[in-house]
Amino acid sequence: MTTDEKLQHFLDICMEDARDRSGRLFDEYAKGLEKTLEEHKTDARRRARMQIQGETEKIEREMNKELAVEQINLRRAISQRQNELTDMLFVELKDMLANYMETSRYLHLLDAQIKHAKEFAGQEELIIYMDPSDADKANRLAMQNNARIKISEYSFGGGTRAVIPSRHILIDNSFETKLAEAKQAFRFETGGKNHG
Repeated sequence: MTTDEKLQHFLDICMEDARDRSGRLFDEYAKGLEKTLEEHKTDARRRARMQIQGETEKIEREMNKELAVEQINLRRAISQRQNELTDMLFVELKDMLANYMETSRYLHLLDAQIKHAKEFAGQEELIIYMDPSDADKANRLAMQNNARIKISEYSFGGGTRAVIPSRHILIDNSFETKLAEAKQAFRFETGGKNHG
């Protein structure tokens, strides 16, 4: 083999070795880049999931907040409407009481209230007050029950009030008090109950 042939052979071997090494380096570099790309994709997906989760939670919080505000507004509206209906109902009830006060049954009620107060007082001094609108009934009821009846200086809507001064007791059977107690205790029943 001549020197030129030897050199050519050596050059061929070196070139082949260099090609093999550069091919291996390229493959390793390409694998490294692919691995980095996969890691980047995995990280990007993870960040995207976290961002979606964060945005979802933020939207849910905003929706819950808006829902809570709407529930408060709805409760407020319902409460206001219930108050309006309650007021209307008690105005109607007052009208019915006014009509009732024109009947003989009302006179019987006053008589029963006076008898009950006298029974409760026993031998104690008892003062019975009647509403100014019932002044025309006072003398008759006082004589019927042998009771001390005074006409109140202010109206209490009908019925009677009785005082036992020695024991500091007030027996309040006035319609005004009964209506106020009923209005305070009155509640609308809700829940869609089926009546029938």
